[in-house]
Amino acid sequence: MSVNKEVKRITTHILQAMKQNGEKIAMLTAYDYSMATILDDAGLDVLLVGDSASNVMAGHETTLPITLDQMIYHAQSVVRGASRALVVVDLPFGSYQGNSKEALISAIRIMKESGAHAVKMEGGTEIVESVQRIITAGIPVMGHLGLTPQSIYKFGTYTVRAKDEAEALKLKTDALALQEAGCFAVVLEKIPAKLGKEVSESLLIPTIGIGAGTDCDGQVLVVNDMIGLTKGFKPRFLRQYVNLYDGILNAAQSYIKDVKSSDFPNEKEQY
Repeated sequence: MSVNKEVKRITTHILQAMKQNGEKIAMLTAYDYSMATILDDAGLDVLLVGDSASNVMAGHETTLPITLDQMIYHAQSVVRGASRALVVVDLPFGSYQGNSKEALISAIRIMKESGAHAVKMEGGTEIVESVQRIITAGIPVMGHLGLTPQSIYKFGTYTVRAKDEAEALKLKTDALALQEAGCFAVVLEKIPAKLGKEVSESLLIPTIGIGAGTDCDGQVLVVNDMIGLTKGFKPRFLRQYVNLYDGILNAAQSYIKDVKSSDFPNEKEQY
């Protein structure tokens, strides 16, 4: 039986119980009220207000340009539409790196101004101090390892991370450090499936994979990619469940045709 079937609100404790019971965690991104409402009604366990909004909502090349104020705006919209799912919000680039005091201030702003339930941060041992400081203030933190998009200019590529032994060892060390610091879960992005399995089995906290194999405790995708709103983006780890790009394109073209021909509105569609 599902651990979370009868609960009114998913919590970090329920995610922990799901891992212990071998029940997979389903997580998708959300950036606005309408989508959050649909995904919450569908039964998603976790909604991530991702800094990927910088790409799919604002059209930027990377996640770096999005601001804390913009993340709070998106988070507010998602929280209004989510009555059951746990809502996690990305701390954007520049709001926490290298300064634990600033990290705490950023996390507090997100929690107070949006009503979200947790924050997510990219990085390993280098952010442990910030993680601990935020958790001490009573704010749950989700970690993020592997391909960390906020560091794209450091990596220089979006290819699979931790394929060599040294980087894989560091990722394992970072994962344990985040767990020890108090993170309730950690996202593993675009790493070999074997490594995803090893890390998932070594941790007491849940792992959420995106391109990290089937043995993670849960999975996450960018919802715009999953429903086919993102044109031309089809990485290996993505399963597209519907093609809304073509559906909306065809609908818009039909609308244009009907307007131009005076077929819309018809007699039943006017007062």
